[in-house]
Parts: sequence; structure tokens; C-alpha cells
Amino acid sequence: MPKAKSKIQINNRRASFDYEFLETYVAGIQLAGTEIKSIRAGKASLNDAYCYFVGNELFVKGMNVAQYFWGSWGQHEPTRDRRLLLNRKELRHLQAEDKKKGLTIVAVRLFIAENGYAKLLIALAKGKKEYDKRQTIRERDIRRELERG
Repeated sequence: MPKAKSKIQINNRRASFDYEFLETYVAGIQLAGTEIKSIRAGKASLNDAYCYFVGNELFVKGMNVAQYFWGSWGQHEPTRDRRLLLNRKELRHLQAEDKKKGLTIVAVRLFIAENGYAKLLIALAKGKKEYDKRQTIRERDIRRELERG
């Protein structure tokens, strides 16, 4: 019997403003202890979260998962670096792209998948210039005006 669809959707709204997404990937996260309970309670933040490589492994830095309120001695460190789980082909591709000038890997959205696991949507991104940001704001305002009628 399939599980109910989770309502947990933690977004990094700043990322879409600062970066242009070129490719997106869904990665699993290696969690420890009470982290999954905090995520299911919605106590996580992706502000300033980005990904980096150590050897051939991808880690996310800057993701804050608050300590679980009912946890005792087995608490986790809220801002520790967490390993991301992708297949080898995707890791090799991301590592090659990450070395290019002007590209980075940012965390976009944290959610609970249908199977109950926490997943992180990451994107290979290129930083926007100031004029690109103004263009994004202008397009968003035009879209709002058209919706109002």
C-alpha cells in the first residue's frame, strides 16, 4: 500500500533568484540519528546551502537541520556537512561540470519522497548578473499583472 504524499517541501527561494539552473538532479541524503525526524517536522533550512566534492563524493554544506525536540543523548549536529547519494555516472558528470568556471551546485528543495526517504533536489547552476536579476523581477511583475486581469 503506497504511503500518503508528504507535505514537507523546504525550498531555497534565494537560489532561483541568484542562479540560473542548467540541470537538476534528485539526490538522497545520508542522515544520522534524529535528523529525519526533524526534517519530517519541517525543522530544516536550505539558506546558503551548496554542494562540493571531496574526492569522488558529493557533500552539501550550509543545510541546517534543527535538533529534534524529543531527542536525548543521540542528538545530531545541526549544521554538519551531509553526504549526497547519486549514482556514479551522475557524480562524474557533476564533478566535471563543477570544475568549469562560473558553475556551481546549489541545493534547491528538500522533500520527503513517496517511499519515506528524504531527498534533495540539487541543480547545476550559473550565477546571474545584476541585470539578469532585474529582468527576472520585471518578468515576474508582468506575470502578476496578467494574472490579475
